[in-house]
Amino acid sequence: MKQRTAKFNIGDVVRHRMFPFRGVIFDVDPEFANTEEWWNSIPLEVRPSKDQPFYHLLAENDETEYVAYVSEQNLISDESGVPLRNPQIAQIFDKGPTGEFKPKMSFAH
Repeated sequence: MKQRTAKFNIGDVVRHRMFPFRGVIFDVDPEFANTEEWWNSIPLEVRPSKDQPFYHLLAENDETEYVAYVSEQNLISDESGVPLRNPQIAQIFDKGPTGEFKPKMSFAH
């Protein structure tokens, strides 16, 4: 599989192209790195290719906050400026002077 350069960075706020959720990126895999069970649970007609970056998001929708794993092709930048409410954000990020998310120095995986 040919790897591509990631379009988004850790700390970027993004939203899903098709589903109503958004979040902040806290990790990036250069290509698919989840389980085959997870992969096979995606309907074939919407299953993305594995040879693209996949992003770990502190995500949220209208009902809840959670962690999501999303292919690059399904993400777009979120320019809404609406604050995120996921409580885990404060554990991983500090807010920069212009509102950007900067990883805390103590955070490592």
